[in-house]
Amino acid sequence: MARRKEPSIPDALLNQLLSGADPNNAFDPGGLLDGLKKALAARALNAEMDHHLAGENGVGNGRNGYGKKTVTSDSGKFELSVPRDRQSSFDLQLMPNISAAFQVSTRVSL
Repeated sequence: MARRKEPSIPDALLNQLLSGADPNNAFDPGGLLDGLKKALAARALNAEMDHHLAGENGVGNGRNGYGKKTVTSDSGKFELSVPRDRQSSFDLQLMPNISAAFQVSTRVSL
């Protein structure tokens, strides 16, 4: 059985992420990891909306602001802006249950 390859994150990117944050608080509620979770979820939701709207060319549908959703992660709750479309035909596909996507462990021994 092949070993699962660890994701490779360039050191330059890690240095850039940590440059404005206190590494001692990176895993605390409201720390760097929570910010990354929120940013990744927002990017995924917006990409999903772009894909949804691209599949409806000529239908007259478009973005119609954002709704708020409270997401529960293992490090606490945070607000996430979920995009809406004018015809209310957008259903989350990649992240149907956003809260379940964040049920991951962030316990790290430093």
